[in-house]
Amino acid sequence: MNAPDLHNRAMREFAARVHAVGPEQWTLPTPCLDWNVRTLVNHIVSENLWAPPLFAGLTVADVGDALDGDLLGDDPVKAFDDSAARAVAAVQAEGAMDRIVHLSFGDVPGSEYAMQLFADLLVHAWDLAEAIGADRRLDPELVEACSAWFAGQEEAYRSAGAIGPRLDVPPDADSQAKLLAAFGRRA
Repeated sequence: MNAPDLHNRAMREFAARVHAVGPEQWTLPTPCLDWNVRTLVNHIVSENLWAPPLFAGLTVADVGDALDGDLLGDDPVKAFDDSAARAVAAVQAEGAMDRIVHLSFGDVPGSEYAMQLFADLLVHAWDLAEAIGADRRLDPELVEACSAWFAGQEEAYRSAGAIGPRLDVPPDADSQAKLLAAFGRRA
């Protein structure tokens, strides 16, 4: 599976959970420290909205603070759906995987940026499911792909403070539990 396909499938995983959020659930806490459901979805909407300008060659400085703050407005589900369509289009665009993307920590190929977005979507799909009591089971193919990619990224993520400490899991833990533990979550 290539990065655009992984991203698209993980976006659908996250979207299923967003569409399951009940009106009274937007303020529920999530496994993400200091984030409730609305904050978590806003984070993903922000990441989705960053994708088009970054894949188009803009820098973080070029975008500035245009995507700061509440991006959900009065209709969080619609805001998510609109942002998801834009992000998927940016990732799927001709040549996007070969472009250089200018991130806050340096320049990376578009394929690497797409994998970062994919991993964030997948793990946060679990976070959202955990928060609202939805199905926590992630697509096993996506879990395997994310695990393989993240094995080479985990220490960089941890040293940058992007994830918490790796949690211990029993030797017979399934792939999803192992991936979540690598991201500092207990399944």
